[in-house]
Amino acid sequence: MPGISDTFAIPAGSSIAAVLKQAPLDPLENRILLMHALGLTRIQLITQDERVIDAQQAQQLSALFQRRLMGEPIAYIVGQREFYGLQLEVTPDVLIPRPETELLVDLALQHLPAADTRNTPSVLDLGTGSGAIAIAIAHSRPDLKVTALDVSAAALAVASRNAARHLTPGHSRLQLLQSSWYSALADQGFDVIVANPPYIVAGDSHLALGDLRFEPQDALTDHADGLSALRSIIDGAGRHLKDGGWLLMEHGYDQASAVRTLLQAQQFDAVQSWTDIAAIERVSGGRYKAP
Repeated sequence: MPGISDTFAIPAGSSIAAVLKQAPLDPLENRILLMHALGLTRIQLITQDERVIDAQQAQQLSALFQRRLMGEPIAYIVGQREFYGLQLEVTPDVLIPRPETELLVDLALQHLPAADTRNTPSVLDLGTGSGAIAIAIAHSRPDLKVTALDVSAAALAVASRNAARHLTPGHSRLQLLQSSWYSALADQGFDVIVANPPYIVAGDSHLALGDLRFEPQDALTDHADGLSALRSIIDGAGRHLKDGGWLLMEHGYDQASAVRTLLQAQQFDAVQSWTDIAAIERVSGGRYKAP
């Protein structure tokens, strides 16, 4: 990507084809910004490539390109990101959902029991942010009861709008609560607890690079050794898991061994880690054994 000192101004009267040819970003990002600004689909962008951009549109597009050249994430510029086949609203109040986190959804769905007349399976999502994980699970399993927590009221507002967009009355029941980890919960037990907590070590150089510069820092780093939030989740899980329930957590690329050790020190068996689309151990978890 060009440096932050670069500028790109679109002359009024340019065609879509000309802008796509001259635009300074990755071709996919060029198309995304054009579709967003002009309200076009991918097919329309192709079939209307000789369409002329007027002065107002040229000014708007130039501003969008400049924001991206300054490093702002595409997802925040267009206000959405796809996750698990769902278009989700994202704002700077929430992390941008990433493809590797879809593994956490897959694993939750695999470890949930079937519903019957006596039992409604239940899921707890800790630190829900945009609601991506909770909503993807709820959308996939209309028979579930899903509870999603976040300490940030602004994040919960985003999650609420995403839930309203994707979960109809016929889908799972989703409850959103403002809470620091388990603090707002009673002693109810869940079949599965999922979490994508802050796990980047304080002072990690990656926090000052790329998209991470713009994302909420408290959702990225625990401001400690990268394991403090994971420890809190593991330590408190026993009070909120049914016997035989599963705790599944996303973590950093080099943290799988440490997380397995933390799980094994508590009431968990079948402790293991799973690899993401890049073959990195990205999620670790275990099955809770009531004492």
